[in-house]
Amino acid sequence: MDYNRLVKDCLKGLPEAQRQLYEHFAESMLGVCYRYTKSVADAEDVLQEGFIKIFRNLHQFKFEGELGGWIRRIMVNTALNYLKKNSRYQTDLSFTETSLHPVSDDNPEVTLQAKDLAELIRQLPAGYQTVFNLHAVEGFSHVEIGKLLGINEGTSRSQYARARALLISWLKKTTVETKKESYVRP
Repeated sequence: MDYNRLVKDCLKGLPEAQRQLYEHFAESMLGVCYRYTKSVADAEDVLQEGFIKIFRNLHQFKFEGELGGWIRRIMVNTALNYLKKNSRYQTDLSFTETSLHPVSDDNPEVTLQAKDLAELIRQLPAGYQTVFNLHAVEGFSHVEIGKLLGINEGTSRSQYARARALLISWLKKTTVETKKESYVRP
């Protein structure tokens, strides 16, 4: 697909080009939005809001990087703004020491499907989930995460470590339960 032509046609206001752009990126970007929200409906809201921003700001795309990366960045920022504005996520996004889980450095030896891991990540409290996704999945540094979320770098690091520790404890529990089930004979 010729993204340069597609963007230029979208900028001309051609509905077919806009539809093509949306259809080409919507499914993968819904996945990005879903990683930050707790429901498909919320992810769809973020997706729609993100595409509105994309079409309003498409003139700012400089044809220097990948269009998909530019769109992804807008979706991540839209998801973060959604979390900050939505009262359902407000308490989950508070970064206080009183609500934190202890940190552990143990690593379980588990074979896990990507889908299963994504579902475990979605079960994290919203603050942990957000920092974990931004660092482990999107590749943001803790300094960048701090700026995005309005927290300091150390808080981002501790949230990530705690999210990771919580995931590890869940994986251990899942491993133990799976082993117990394999020992049970019908």
